[in-house]
Amino acid sequence: AHDFRSRSDDSEDTELRFITCQSLWNQIKSETEQIQEDLNKQLLDNLVSFLSRSHSQFQEKMTEWTCRMKFREIPTAALVLGVNVTDHDLTFRGLSDVLQDNITPYIALLEAKDCPGIKNLMQKLMGQLMNCDIDVDSLEDEDCVQVSQNRIRCSMSSLISWYESVTKKTDSETPSKKRNSSSRHWQSPPVVVILKDMESFTTKVLQDFIVISSQHIHELPLVLIFGIATSPMIIHRLLPHSVSSLLCIELFQSLSCKEHLSTIIDKLLLTSRFPFKLGEKVLQVLINIFLYHDFSVQNFIKGFQLCIVEHFYSEPLSVLCCQLVDVKKRVYSLSHDQCENIRRLPSFRRYVEKQDSGKQIELLTNDSFLKEETEKLLEDLHVYHENYVSILRCLHVFTSSLPKYPLGKQIRELHCACLENRVWETEEYESSLQLARMLNKTDLVTMLQQCVEILMSSSGKEFDKTVEKLKEFLTQFQNLEAEASQERDVSVSSQKELQKKTDLYHLQKTLLELKESRRSKKLTKFEMLRFEVVDYIDSLVRKYLVPADDRTLHEIMYFNAATVLRGHLNAAPRTALHTALNNPHWYLKNQALKCDGGGISNKAPDICIVYKLHLECGRLINLVDWLEAFSTVVMAAEEPNADAASSDQVDDIIHARFIRAVSELELLGFIKPSKQKTDHVARLTWGGC
Repeated sequence: AHDFRSRSDDSEDTELRFITCQSLWNQIKSETEQIQEDLNKQLLDNLVSFLSRSHSQFQEKMTEWTCRMKFREIPTAALVLGVNVTDHDLTFRGLSDVLQDNITPYIALLEAKDCPGIKNLMQKLMGQLMNCDIDVDSLEDEDCVQVSQNRIRCSMSSLISWYESVTKKTDSETPSKKRNSSSRHWQSPPVVVILKDMESFTTKVLQDFIVISSQHIHELPLVLIFGIATSPMIIHRLLPHSVSSLLCIELFQSLSCKEHLSTIIDKLLLTSRFPFKLGEKVLQVLINIFLYHDFSVQNFIKGFQLCIVEHFYSEPLSVLCCQLVDVKKRVYSLSHDQCENIRRLPSFRRYVEKQDSGKQIELLTNDSFLKEETEKLLEDLHVYHENYVSILRCLHVFTSSLPKYPLGKQIRELHCACLENRVWETEEYESSLQLARMLNKTDLVTMLQQCVEILMSSSGKEFDKTVEKLKEFLTQFQNLEAEASQERDVSVSSQKELQKKTDLYHLQKTLLELKESRRSKKLTKFEMLRFEVVDYIDSLVRKYLVPADDRTLHEIMYFNAATVLRGHLNAAPRTALHTALNNPHWYLKNQALKCDGGGISNKAPDICIVYKLHLECGRLINLVDWLEAFSTVVMAAEEPNADAASSDQVDDIIHARFIRAVSELELLGFIKPSKQKTDHVARLTWGGC
């Protein structure tokens, strides 16, 4: 926040822009969290049901030997989450919260990096479970704190003793406390151990833990949850049959990351609730990073957040990127400089060129008239967004059911195509129309019904006549059924009449007429109606799906700086390192470090001086010469000291600084010791950045 204000202090309404940006992001963040909660709800409900079944089996009395053998199986949920590993933490946090709120307080989340051996695993497991036992109320209990501070031997028997003690303590509570605890957690709640990244665990650690746990499963209600990124077959690859047979495995599949992304785009971008929009190239950058790098929905959302911050920081007129109800108030509070910013927008200049000379003069000279016109244009832009989303969904209903998906199967692909250019001028769109003209009646009726539902639920006010027209098409399709049955009766009677005609002349004449009618291929009523429906949908596309770049003042609401975004997201560490070492003023913003003409400032950090000196050297660098050059630069601004003792002390300090700077340069990989000459180092990097 401080950086946003300090870097934008040269423009007006910085505080309002920051507040608008923050408010917008809070709304989007809240919406995103709700979407993710809804998407994971089915998965979490299934896991809770699985735990319920497993827990009920543990509570049953086991008397026969066969039952005891069956009881050695550990209930295990194999949770396949996909390769988007960076999103797994959010899922596990949600799962942990649900389990702690409704089922059990005893949950441990283990990662492979913390569990290189079975001893480390048990330490981590017991440490997390012991902490689960200490709540806010029990922190005041001196005995409980002493118990938590005691060093307990990490073993399964110790874990069982601890579990029995905490469950007995719960049973011995007062009735009121017991009722409160039972309302949240089950009686004798299970101990849930979540292995977040099962593929990363070593085989020996998993085998030892499963074998030890199975021997005590009749004493401890243990439930395992395996987080799997690849395939459930990894369980059988890591574990031999003798160990995997000790697990009672049930498979759970999360929603695929592509479906997750499509839902996020549908709810955040294809809506008129949020005024901020992404341009085609920016959206394509985020989608490409998602598809070709990490499949991470969380990183996509972070990129989206970065776009919001960058837009409100770099665009002075982003103060007008607000809800429709606030447009009028903010437009009429614009200063003269901000009005000039509006006049400089490319889309506004194109708009002015299309007006008559009198209106052009008013727009370019009269601020009051400009504000009135800006208010109308921004209102039109909001209406455009509402209509755009509705017609885009209608078009997607048609294109998503076509074979080969010329315009893409997902609505995000269709959205990108519409943002890029006039979609009706593309070959893919023409192919889609040709395929749509061959749809059968059942599919057409279904699509029209879906379009009617979309338009009726839309907030756009221009679709009343459109809905009436689509309903009229549906009525005509219904009437065709009755006419088709009558035509079938007529064709049957005509064939009977043809059979009655025994005269050769009349028979030949009738056959020639039938042949001629087939050759002309007259369209049936259904085909004509189908063409009419497709043409009408085409007219809606041409009217409402105009690219955003063609709309006046689109720069206020659309972020199109794809190059800036790519520079933020696609890291170039060598370039950044070279810039930092060669020109430290770029990052430190210290005027004393500013150096023109390729000189070396003695005020720069030691590593920067050493780096710039090493750029002037060849493949091998003499350390003595390098030290002398470094000393010359450092001592350039200092007066010579006549005292020999103090001079030697200064030399020692400079020598120590040089050694440290060279060591840091070696750590960064710019140089390495040379085997050819002991007093030389070899340079490892060449060329510019």
